[in-house]
Amino acid sequence: MTRQELALLENHPMPVERLAAVRDVFVFQCYTGLAYIDVYNLKKSDIKRGDDDELWIISERQKTGSSFNVPLLPQALKIIERYKQQPQCVARNSVLPVISNQRMNGYLKEIADLCGIESLLNTHKARRTFGSTVTLNNNVPIYVVKEMLGHQSVKQTEEYALTEQVSIGREMKQLQYRLNNRDAETERQPPIDVISKMQQEIQELKELLALTQKAS
Repeated sequence: MTRQELALLENHPMPVERLAAVRDVFVFQCYTGLAYIDVYNLKKSDIKRGDDDELWIISERQKTGSSFNVPLLPQALKIIERYKQQPQCVARNSVLPVISNQRMNGYLKEIADLCGIESLLNTHKARRTFGSTVTLNNNVPIYVVKEMLGHQSVKQTEEYALTEQVSIGREMKQLQYRLNNRDAETERQPPIDVISKMQQEIQELKELLALTQKAS
């Protein structure tokens, strides 16, 4: 998802509670990078204080068993707080009220239509959005993203490096700035033929001064 689509999804009012909950779980995935099975299994005990005294998700991926540590962004913390006393979460000791993957993907299609989002939404797209739009496109180093996603290698993470138009535009603006500065610097430099003429005149003056000193 692009940043614009993510913002639209976050802010669009949902007409019924079931769609609002599915939207919130999806957005939570977008800001944490958790796969569907990992957000389904996410327990309150997986939310821990890190060395920086901030709240992190510290757990293991269900699919690979590899560990992942993800600092919780404000957007994710707000969603956690929203469902702290939700009956399903209390009964399961889970962080969020996650339904089956199949039902969630079905509701996501309905949500996309409500929000006017043309791209297909599914639970895996949320993980890719975290890897591309939320982190890599905001200059988070790829090796850091690798650790948060629980990938085995950077090569896996490179597949998430989808470049948005905004990222391309940002890089091209920086290039334009450098080129403009270089051109401006060039304009301030005197032409080469003028420099050569000045050097020649200086040399002639030196030679004339030397002859004058000899004559005296």
